[in-house]
Amino acid sequence: MTTDYDPIAEHYRRAKQQPWRGYLESPSLLALIGDPAGLQVLDLACGEGFYSRLLRQRGAARVVGVDLSAAMIALARAQEAEHRLGIEYQVGDARQVPLHGACDLVVAAYLLNYARDGAELRTMYEAIARYLKPGGRFVTVNTNPALDFAGAPSYRRYGFETALTGAAGEGAPLTWTFHLPDGSFSLENYCLGVEAHETAMRAAGLRDIQWHTLQVSPEGMAAMPAGEWDVFLAAPPVIMLECRR
Repeated sequence: MTTDYDPIAEHYRRAKQQPWRGYLESPSLLALIGDPAGLQVLDLACGEGFYSRLLRQRGAARVVGVDLSAAMIALARAQEAEHRLGIEYQVGDARQVPLHGACDLVVAAYLLNYARDGAELRTMYEAIARYLKPGGRFVTVNTNPALDFAGAPSYRRYGFETALTGAAGEGAPLTWTFHLPDGSFSLENYCLGVEAHETAMRAAGLRDIQWHTLQVSPEGMAAMPAGEWDVFLAAPPVIMLECRR
């Protein structure tokens, strides 16, 4: 179990190829983001650049991807060397990117769930607010803070499982185990509720807060048997969020 992505960078990249990612997460997040044409975009916790590339390919004027993991950024830079999209990748802490009010859009996939308490969460949101122009948007997909993971169903059929480590409550460790054809790996996140998020957002000067559930794409409905996504949709382990500075 780890929060260090360096040893598992390649495994995590392949976990993004699980069907739920392509049929629910990606289309839902891209639909929420909308048309990025001409925008200055910062992708926090960019990993190997999956969403950075998609946003640049969809017309974003500039994309900067930042991740704490050097191994993840190495994978992203390898893709950039091959495809030459003009994306800038940096190894760094999402809370300390040297940008101030430069971005139209900040995107983050699975960043906020690494905050261990309300103070760390507020620090993340304060940083995001600094990076945004007035009126700029923050859009993220993240662990669902409204879900009681202690009573959550098994998500094994989708290629992963979740388990609380110890007692439920604010800051409780949550283990995600991803199952790949050649083995499994685990990551540790932390549970903070909706109120903690919204309090931290407002304190950071972010507004127009909206939560959005993932939706199955038409391709996802056609590719899988009827009822395949029912468990995921009834108790969604991840959710999307948007707000503005």
